[in-house]
Amino acid sequence: MSSQFVAGLDIGTSSVKGVVAEWREGRLIPRLFVREVSAGIRKGAIVDIVEASPAIVRVVSEIRKFSKSASRNIYVGIGTSEIKVQSSRGIVAVSRADNEIYAEDVDRAVKASQAVNVAANRTVLHNIVREFIVDGVAEISDPIGLSGARLEASSLVIDAFAAHVKSVVKTVDLAGGGVGGLVLTPLAASRAVLSKTQKDLGVAVLDIGGGTTGLTVYDENKLVGVAKFPAGALNISKDIAIGLKIPVSVGEQIKLSYGCAVSKSVGAKEQVDVRSLYPESRAVAVPRRFVAEIIESRLAEILEFASNEIKAMGRSGALAGGVVLVGGGCKLPGMSELVTQELKLTCQMGVPVMSDWGLENAAFSTDFEDPEFATALGLVLYALEDSDFHRGGMWGRFSLGRWLKNFLP
Repeated sequence: MSSQFVAGLDIGTSSVKGVVAEWREGRLIPRLFVREVSAGIRKGAIVDIVEASPAIVRVVSEIRKFSKSASRNIYVGIGTSEIKVQSSRGIVAVSRADNEIYAEDVDRAVKASQAVNVAANRTVLHNIVREFIVDGVAEISDPIGLSGARLEASSLVIDAFAAHVKSVVKTVDLAGGGVGGLVLTPLAASRAVLSKTQKDLGVAVLDIGGGTTGLTVYDENKLVGVAKFPAGALNISKDIAIGLKIPVSVGEQIKLSYGCAVSKSVGAKEQVDVRSLYPESRAVAVPRRFVAEIIESRLAEILEFASNEIKAMGRSGALAGGVVLVGGGCKLPGMSELVTQELKLTCQMGVPVMSDWGLENAAFSTDFEDPEFATALGLVLYALEDSDFHRGGMWGRFSLGRWLKNFLP
């Protein structure tokens, strides 16, 4: 069997990341990791196509150099925080006289479940089937072949501002790439790092990016909910800059070099030499604990969002799988400790589920295990599952390829 290539593109507030993987002999093998500093993106949404384009062009060019076919069918993350999630249920009568359920019945039920109120300036990204119900019997994952008079599909419908989505498609197109599908970034990150066992136990994935934080919650192997918060690691850098009266770029340096999520773990005598990083600084040095207090304060706000969302989903204290952290913002020392302290849940760093992959090149192991690449890796998995050479996934999955045609000339 010949090799096939798939690509994922994560357009974030702080950076643009791309991954290409090869599907060969039943294994998915990472072949390319590329990362560029981004611009023109705010809170996960492209706000200036001219500014955003150079980084995206560079990443797409690297993808195209490696595989022209993959560059024409890139799966791209939608990172905007302006999403809306609605629970919905579609009900249809089984069409055959003998009441046996066929694929056509399932398709009708799924389509009916998407009949929710969506504003004219918004568009549906996902219609995720959580379960099917046949004549009142729930928790059915695949009803084909069963018998019943009534079939229901219980779904989560996720929509976003159409303008944000169109900007992503247009920018990738201008960069010389083709968009094969669009996936909400928290869903992509979760796809990369969660095992079926974790989803069965109940687990939350917290994706702390540059401009946004995403949350997904699973329980009993079903998606319970998705949420986005318009703050991330870049807000921490801005807070440090304000507190120390320095440029944001220097605040970012201090965060990366001296940052800690738990202020009490920093020694009282430890200092940050601010003037060595920014000669114009009024202060020669500041206590490192003061910097950590600034960081902890912003992270506490982000974790309060996560706690409130988990509570609203009815899963407060009920996630045996704990919290899995991904995204560049989760790499601060002490993050797992702070999450456990604030959310009262066990916490671990997210790493790709190895059963999905075959890692042949040890040189890729650092990027492969980097939580910043979790979303891009998840996008590759979505691309694989939607591809002609690898079909799979649960009934009722929303066809992003068909939906995308609404935005192409």
